[in-house]
Amino acid sequence: MSEEKFTRCPGCHTVFRVTSQQLAMREGQVRCGHCKTVFDGNAERISLAPQARAAQQDDAYDEAVQGPPTVTLRNAQSLHPAPPGHDDADVSHDDEPEESVSEIAYEERFAWAKPDRPRRSHGAIYGIAIPLLVILLVAQLLLHYRDAVAARWPATKSALSQACELAGCTIKPPRDLAMQYLSIDASDLQADPAHKGLLILTANVRSHAGWPVAYPYLEFTLTDTNSTTVVRRVLAPPDYAGGALDLGKGIPPNGEVPIKLFIDASATTQAGYFLYMFYP
Repeated sequence: MSEEKFTRCPGCHTVFRVTSQQLAMREGQVRCGHCKTVFDGNAERISLAPQARAAQQDDAYDEAVQGPPTVTLRNAQSLHPAPPGHDDADVSHDDEPEESVSEIAYEERFAWAKPDRPRRSHGAIYGIAIPLLVILLVAQLLLHYRDAVAARWPATKSALSQACELAGCTIKPPRDLAMQYLSIDASDLQADPAHKGLLILTANVRSHAGWPVAYPYLEFTLTDTNSTTVVRRVLAPPDYAGGALDLGKGIPPNGEVPIKLFIDASATTQAGYFLYMFYP
């Protein structure tokens, strides 16, 4: 078996296995397949066999004498014949940046892509938008339930009134859930002895709420002996409440409203009545 031949690129120090036929082409001029350097393969031949270090006078030595160089060993297929017109004087390292570019591209290709961090500007926008939306939601709820809030917490009525001036709304005695605090006490219907066909309705509307509530509407119904409706009439607050009362303030907390109405029933025959409260 013939001894293996090796040559080393002076540009990148890569070691190649070579053949005699390959070195005979173009008088040994070859191109490194790694860094593209053109060099004389015969002049750069080395041996990879371990050798004893020989003493030299100037303490200089050939690194090949120490043993196999610690460089990349490549097959002869990585060497190419040098293009025509190249000689030893043409050997240069101008093509080495191509190696650097390929290495950088390789690293960038397989580098782990770090996820983009959210921009600080987005965080600032969220930090402003979220509290603002919460404030707007609370303001909307306060305006929607302004009547109940002002009634339960009178200290807020002034601020709510100012807000209503801007929003074009008004604050009234609350109606929501007011019916559970209202009742009709001592209701009675009697004929007026002084006027034939005239009935006198007396009742007392009482509030059990600890805050003002709106005056309810009353539904008054006359029935016959079969409990069939003969006459039905709806009474608004101004129809049954005294003229001296301020209806806009509502029924005072735990207050009551006395009712006395004269009803002309001369054209009907009745045996009973019903009286209900409601809010339209």
